[in-house]
Parts: sequence; structure tokens; C-alpha cells
Amino acid sequence: MTLYFDPLTVLADRDAFRGRWEDRLWLNVPGPFYGGETDTCWTGRLAAPAHVLYGGEYLSEYVHHQPTTPAETARLARAAGDDPFLGYGCDGDARWTPAAVREWWRDRGRVVRYLSDHKGTWDESDAAAGQGTAAAVRDFAAYIADGLAADLRIYLYWLEERRSPGPDDRLPEL
Repeated sequence: MTLYFDPLTVLADRDAFRGRWEDRLWLNVPGPFYGGETDTCWTGRLAAPAHVLYGGEYLSEYVHHQPTTPAETARLARAAGDDPFLGYGCDGDARWTPAAVREWWRDRGRVVRYLSDHKGTWDESDAAAGQGTAAAVRDFAAYIADGLAADLRIYLYWLEERRSPGPDDRLPEL
């Protein structure tokens, strides 16, 4: 049994992933996928509602939950392909360092505050677009509070060892 699913092993086509790491939105959860300078048409949640939210100054798309199955990876790839700016990236494994992951985790309060401070935006977007964004934002905040730490520890192991931890492997601390 492995604990880390490497979505890049099932990503057949990377043509839609032309996003630049330097343009990555700070709200993206550490992992191989991220949203950078994406469009503001709010199409990402249509393809990958369990993985994409909107945020930042222009309410562009970002990855709030990394895929854990081939089907989830395919949905995220569809969201990237639907982005006319091709602003999604899939080179996060080559960019995230253990120190950067730990820094993101230390600063998670900033993400939680952002989600809370923009509650009205999510409620309005649901009234207009009906994408379930407000519920997804609440789910993201709950994931940060309970669940993300364990996933990030597994991801840290992946970054440090370039293999999935097994059930008996000791996971790094955040």
C-alpha cells in the first residue's frame, strides 16, 4: 500500500499546462498542480469542482486540493485545457521545496482569513453562477483545519525521497 498518488504518472497530455511558477497564486495548495495567470471566466470548477477555486485580485483559478486518483487528475487536466490562457502548471514537484511547503503551512492562517474575508463574494458567485463555490470554500477551510497537514507530510516525504511513503515509514514534520 502506498500513501502518495503521483498524478503525473497518469497525465497523458501536458500541453495545456503552460503556467509559470512565478505567476502561481499564493492560495494554491502545495503539490504538482497549480493555477497561475488563468482566465477569470470561472470555468475551472465546471471541470474539476473538487480541486479548483477562484481567488486573488482577479479571482483567477487555483488548485485547493491535489488529485489523488486518475479520474481526478483527468478532471484537473480538463480544467487546465479549458483555460484559454493556459495558466495552469504541473511542475510543482520540481519547484516546491520542503522549506517552501513548511512556509506555506506556517502561513495557512493567511489563506483561512482570505477565505473568510471573501465570504460575500462566494455567496454572490453562487447566486449568479451556481457553481457551489461557497460550499467548496467552506470545505477548503475545513480541509486546512483537518486533513491537509497529513497530506502535506506525505507530500514532504515524496519531495524528499521521490517515492511514496509506506505505512511503516516515518513522515517528516511540518
